[in-house]
Amino acid sequence: MERKIYIVGAHSRARTLGTYLTKIYPDMKIEAYLYDNDELNAAYIDGIPVVRFNQDTSIQTEYPVYLGTRGIYHAALTEKLQRAGMKEIIPVTPELDLELRNHFLALYYAEMGRSFDKFDSVIESACIYVARSVFDKPLNQASTLSVFRKEIQAGAALTAERVCELTDNIGENISEKNRQFCELTVLYWIWKNARQDIVGLEHYRRHFLLPEDWIRKMREMDIDVILATPLYVAPSLTGNYKERHMASDWDFMMDYLKKIYPEYYKEAVYFFDTNLYSPCNMFIMKKEILNELCAWLFPILFVCAEHGGEREDAYQNRYPGFLAERLMTFFFEEKREQYKIVYADKNFLE
Repeated sequence: MERKIYIVGAHSRARTLGTYLTKIYPDMKIEAYLYDNDELNAAYIDGIPVVRFNQDTSIQTEYPVYLGTRGIYHAALTEKLQRAGMKEIIPVTPELDLELRNHFLALYYAEMGRSFDKFDSVIESACIYVARSVFDKPLNQASTLSVFRKEIQAGAALTAERVCELTDNIGENISEKNRQFCELTVLYWIWKNARQDIVGLEHYRRHFLLPEDWIRKMREMDIDVILATPLYVAPSLTGNYKERHMASDWDFMMDYLKKIYPEYYKEAVYFFDTNLYSPCNMFIMKKEILNELCAWLFPILFVCAEHGGEREDAYQNRYPGFLAERLMTFFFEEKREQYKIVYADKNFLE
């Protein structure tokens, strides 16, 4: 669905911002470039009208408006836009500009068949992304993120509130599905946007317990995948899921697996009759393996979610995430001879 926005400014900063936004968000359309001074401006920028605005100007107040001017003008512009009734005003700070620039350049170079190699990403080629949410309550204990961890807001498309700089609604994403897919919207973002050689996913309150030199050990020992220490459930993975969630979702998933992967459907039935799985959709793995996992996992989850629809119960509505825990464990059970897989304990921060 097309998303319309305004950009305040009609010079170089605003034009560059418009290029960034429309490249990163293909569904975004700039309704107009706005200005409020006496400078002479072109009537159009790339076919988009340039409009002088004041309180009497007819503008759509529900459209987001980006401030594509120097920061010294942001406060006055914000006040004027608020008086005009604009509801979502986004100042383009140096931090946001840098974030947009890097995402734009990654896409730009990819179209040319080249990689966009940043100095910091060459040095630090491993990153564990820590999923955060506007619903997270403050921690009761002090916790400092390690240098190889980076917070990312899950479900950022569903709220204007921001809890960290990086969000899962930039670049190719499924951020709007967060109410059902929970941390999987971050997993999808990592798949489509992360550039590190080694990537991971943790939660705001759940982190892997890792030695300081885990990256070196992972490479020296040629470890491909780190998963959360398995959890034992009874009477079986199938039985436990059906007891705790809607059995029809599980049955549909199994029927779909039988249809599209008949060659190992029996192995899936056998595996899901056992008792161990790695919970929380947490992992650390080589990026090329993550690509393989996600290319297999998400098509299954999308079909299951389309069939099951949304649920009124917020917890049960997260069934794609619960299915993913079992499917991811099965995926790596099938790959146990191909990849070196180890396990790590996780903590829980109060």
